[in-house]
Amino acid sequence: MSKKILAPLTCLAAVAALTSCSADSAGPADGLTVSANSTDRVPMDAVVAAFQEANPDTEVTVTYADTDQLQSTLRTQLSSGTAPDVFTVWPGNGNPAALQLLAPSGYLADLSDAEFASRIPEGDRPVTEFEGVTHIVPVTYSGIGVIYSQEALEGLGAEAPTTWSELIDLCGTARDEGMSLLALGNQTPWVTQLVTYALAATTVYSDNPDFDERMAAGEASFADSEWRTAMEKYLEMEEEGCFNDDPLGTSYEASISSVVQGNSVGLVQVATTLSQVQAEIGDAELGMFALPATDDAEETLMPGSVSAAYGVNAETERMEEAMAFVDFLASDEGQDIYATEGGTLTALPNEDREIDPALTTLTDFQSDGRTVPFMDQRWPNPRVQQTHFTVIQQLFAGDITVDDALAEMDAAYQSE
Repeated sequence: MSKKILAPLTCLAAVAALTSCSADSAGPADGLTVSANSTDRVPMDAVVAAFQEANPDTEVTVTYADTDQLQSTLRTQLSSGTAPDVFTVWPGNGNPAALQLLAPSGYLADLSDAEFASRIPEGDRPVTEFEGVTHIVPVTYSGIGVIYSQEALEGLGAEAPTTWSELIDLCGTARDEGMSLLALGNQTPWVTQLVTYALAATTVYSDNPDFDERMAAGEASFADSEWRTAMEKYLEMEEEGCFNDDPLGTSYEASISSVVQGNSVGLVQVATTLSQVQAEIGDAELGMFALPATDDAEETLMPGSVSAAYGVNAETERMEEAMAFVDFLASDEGQDIYATEGGTLTALPNEDREIDPALTTLTDFQSDGRTVPFMDQRWPNPRVQQTHFTVIQQLFAGDITVDDALAEMDAAYQSE
């Protein structure tokens, strides 16, 4: 996802030059080299420190760069033989440093025999594998759902809705009490995608888990799928008063403030936003629930997917050290350090790890295989996501129809 939402989920997802390393991460030229997103400096530095304590004979040099630099530079480095031994790889597809673009060129080592490969949840395999081969180690995990104030919900005499009808009824109940059920900051482009994703997880993928493969094969389209239902339901939520007034005039930051100030019960956001809401709301208890899209609670799925991930240079001369490092990233210790320092969830489930109780729903859906990857991770180019941002804003402005929006997304998907 763009932001990539991980830089407050684009993680979806996210965001010094690679040719130089900072003084605090410098190491000998002949040691293991790693490149990572600059937003991951704190967790990666902590992981490297723990790894080197356990492996004192392996020196690690880490270079950090912003998302745009990483994505624009990596392929050049790989083709010229100057790439680091281990580097950030975006799960799925959609940008020049994504798995589906690097693996076909033979740039990524096969990690299928690593112990962690068998522990990758089934729902995450489409964005961690290429042609059935594991090429990246998933490190952190995020999801999209409704983050809400327990006190505000209880004040309405309600529980978290599990069906579409319950959701719409609760929107009316909140309005009767002078508040909105959900704060929505569609002035901020990347926020526009979240409700659609949360609804499409169920409307599209519950009955068509192979939808992305069919899209790639030219056998499906946005216009002739349940993406239409997801967009229509998004607009229905607006019509039913589920959101604050003037979402197009409300920013991401203002949407958080609406929840903190008690003007909204919650907001549809990525799990990583939970810590920001908690920091501003103080000791108030927060929760998270999956956004329902039908009246059958058993059909509900959540968008949930790998965020930070790393691959190994297939041409590295330090394969043993590189594999030891990714094994550490996949270990309970490495995952816990990275997630704790970065304020996220571990990508590989660990039932013994203590997590924020508000994230229980997401981890339950993850463990039960009831998540689908963030939709943009399966799209062939970044234009689809950018188009999605734009058409949602146009829909809320009343400038286009759902037919127009889906047609534009189909055109973006098919563009080179």
